[in-house]
Amino acid sequence: MNRQCGMSSLALVLLLLVLGSLMLQGLNQQQRALYTRVAVETRALREQASVHSALQWGKMQRWQVNAPLQCVQQPAQSWQVCLRRLSDDSLLLIAASGSMTLWQSGEVSHDEAHFSPYGWSDFCPLMESALCRIP
Repeated sequence: MNRQCGMSSLALVLLLLVLGSLMLQGLNQQQRALYTRVAVETRALREQASVHSALQWGKMQRWQVNAPLQCVQQPAQSWQVCLRRLSDDSLLLIAASGSMTLWQSGEVSHDEAHFSPYGWSDFCPLMESALCRIP
């Protein structure tokens, strides 16, 4: 009788080990999936912060407002910012960093660039999308 109790106890312990192992595998897969999601989100947030910084950096540059298009780069940060003057004396500041691009409208006043106080746009504000691209 003792032998039968010993075998059933051993079988129960082995069953618990198998179930515990399966649960740990499932939790490990969930953890890996969440880790990947967090890494992608972190990368996107860094890229968004970088393109916002590029836009602010571009607003601080000294632009020649008579030129139809001019671009500057900040190689240390891999930023590229362009100012496009449109036909109605309005301006479009285009900032790109990585795969993200932001735009901010402005106008020419007293031969100086003045940008809109309403902030940036994450979509092209012009009907012709070719004018919104960085050359």
